[in-house]
Amino acid sequence: MRLEEQRFLHEDLERLEQGISDRASEDPRQIRDRLTRDHQISGFLSRIQEQSKRLIDIYKDAEGVRRKEIQTISTGDPFEEFYKQLDEIKDFHRRYPNEPVENLERAYKKKAPGEGEHVASEVDNMFTGEEAYGRFLDLTTLHEEYLNLPGVKRLTYLQYLDVFDVFAPPQCPIKTSDKITDRYFNYIGTLASYLESCMRRNRPLENLDRFFKQIDAEFERDWDAGEIPGWRADSQTTGPKAPETQVEGVWCPDCEKDFKNENVYKNHITGKKHIRAAEARKARLNESGENGEVNGDGKGRGTNMQRLKERAVAEREYRAAKLANAMQQQRSDTRVNVERKQGMTERERQMELEALFAESAEPTAQNGDDESDSEGDEKIYNPLKLPLAWDGKPIPYWLYKLHGLGVEFSCEICGNFVYMGRRAFDKHFNEARHIYGLKCLGITNTTLFREITVIEDALKLWDKIQRDKKKEKTSTDNVVQMEDAEGNVMPEKVYFDLQKQGLL
Repeated sequence: MRLEEQRFLHEDLERLEQGISDRASEDPRQIRDRLTRDHQISGFLSRIQEQSKRLIDIYKDAEGVRRKEIQTISTGDPFEEFYKQLDEIKDFHRRYPNEPVENLERAYKKKAPGEGEHVASEVDNMFTGEEAYGRFLDLTTLHEEYLNLPGVKRLTYLQYLDVFDVFAPPQCPIKTSDKITDRYFNYIGTLASYLESCMRRNRPLENLDRFFKQIDAEFERDWDAGEIPGWRADSQTTGPKAPETQVEGVWCPDCEKDFKNENVYKNHITGKKHIRAAEARKARLNESGENGEVNGDGKGRGTNMQRLKERAVAEREYRAAKLANAMQQQRSDTRVNVERKQGMTERERQMELEALFAESAEPTAQNGDDESDSEGDEKIYNPLKLPLAWDGKPIPYWLYKLHGLGVEFSCEICGNFVYMGRRAFDKHFNEARHIYGLKCLGITNTTLFREITVIEDALKLWDKIQRDKKKEKTSTDNVVQMEDAEGNVMPEKVYFDLQKQGLL
């Protein structure tokens, strides 16, 4: 049945190419859909390589099975061979009646929205909530490990994002002797592994193995040339040297500290702390056989072991720095995201997280009929439910907080309608909804009822206004009218006042 296997592999390859073509013609708007498509194509490409290797082995025909099968079909009775293979197929299905048959047409076809996509769940489980489908880096655990290293200053998470790939003194506060410890080795190995894993998850279609081999080759070249910052052979094998003048100060190799100027350094080298550090370094170099002379096999082995440890640590540092440099976009986006979240309340963070989970739970596939109707409608990312501006996009968050749009104002007269922000609340008193609510209560003069939202208070005020009008009307009716000599009519009180002043 080697020919049937050959035919099956050719069909499988054609189906895989068609599946890749269907997915490559898509242009997903969401990053989640794009990652799902890229990982599916990456899986198809891997399967193409596997099936091609099997097909090449069949064509090589090292055991001669394919040649014998072709010879049997071409020389013997074709019907006899046909019925023989038919009996073998029947016998196989008789022994395995529940054996499933693989349908290649449906295996690689783009599934409809109702059928679901199993690869999408793998993409959802591939990233943490902080990474947001590869948009940001999640270095919170590594930040805690970094703070527990010896000789490290207390840094915030934002500061750590700027310096996590800096390993050379004087910017790096960790001493060379502390870098050879198991704690630092585990930390730098975890950092390099995380960055490599993050790059593989974000870029499934790129040839990352070649990129990693290039990093290893560059490290080998720089290590042999002694050009790795902080791991130069001369700085490890020689004793105390003259002070190295940096751009910002002077570097002390014994204490591994940076000083602002040379005068401070001269006062430092006469101190007890510097003398003890120099003696300790000299003793350490003598023990490991790195004082310029190798006396015996024991010291030679010590030198090699020490250098191998340094090489292992330097290799991981070099890889982490190169990977961080290749992921500058995610790094800057992570910093912006952390700053944005620090200005949010816990409730707002929870709302954003719920919106992200709700968005990932919705089906992402699209129908062909609906796609033509909503071709120009782009889905807007608005997890905080911010109001939309004139261009249809959410307004900035600072503007949302400035106008107090997160404050709710309820109006019972408008049917318990909730207005977001003070401006919308003040404006609604002149709108049709509020005026109609007052008219339903029998209130006609709406200008006097500003800032009143409770029905009971509005009715009490309206009753008081009606009583005052009636009282004023009755008092006006009881006024005695007086007429002067010229025929001018006026109230009695005004008449007597003018008479007392001699104006009449």
